[in-house]
Amino acid sequence: MTDRGQAALRQSRNRFEVGPSKLTWTGSQLLIDIDEVAWPRMQRLKGRVRVTPSAITSVELPLKQDGSHVWRPFAPSSEIEVDLNQPGWQWTGHGYFDANFGIHALEDDFSYWTWGRFPTRDNGAYCFYDASVRDGSELAVGLHFGADGSAEVIDAPPRTRFARSKWLVRRETRADPGYVPQQVHDMLDAPFYCRSAVRTRVFGEEMVGVHEALDLDRFASPLLKPMLAVRVPRRSGWRFQD
Repeated sequence: MTDRGQAALRQSRNRFEVGPSKLTWTGSQLLIDIDEVAWPRMQRLKGRVRVTPSAITSVELPLKQDGSHVWRPFAPSSEIEVDLNQPGWQWTGHGYFDANFGIHALEDDFSYWTWGRFPTRDNGAYCFYDASVRDGSELAVGLHFGADGSAEVIDAPPRTRFARSKWLVRRETRADPGYVPQQVHDMLDAPFYCRSAVRTRVFGEEMVGVHEALDLDRFASPLLKPMLAVRVPRRSGWRFQD
């Protein structure tokens, strides 16, 4: 995505627009229309991602006791259709949609976190959220979501470390005792953040899901933060034409 000014933002009850890209909720599907210039190759990336949830949850998980950070898993189990203008970027499969909200900078309140979502055979999903809070407390949450949107807090299996990322970001997730999780696909690897497809086993069921690890001590480093300005293109002065 491209960083833009306030004039490039429009929002209504069912639509959120940033420049030429937008998200639209139809009542049963989330339509993600993308029209961007992909950095650093400067290629036009255009097309649509269609997310069809099996159900919408009402879950809001406070990541801190004061409620200053909240995780909102809108659709933990969904079908997804991707149709973008790059070779091989047309496919359908299993997906999800969630969001994080907060009133403080993440690095001010957290030093590290890891998150994972693992789809189950019954079209549900396990989600695990673990974080180290700056006040010395720990967040450790395990949830099971049903295909109907139901949610249940579970006693998750233990945190289990596995191989660090290419940038040596520490990684861990939940796994049955004696089982070592393993990366099966690299999605994004940065000095402070790693997203990947990871195989684990939970309550005897082996699953491949999306996993992320975020080292906020690294992110807060004045040596690393300027890298974001290089990685993310910026455009000022953009205006809607209609």
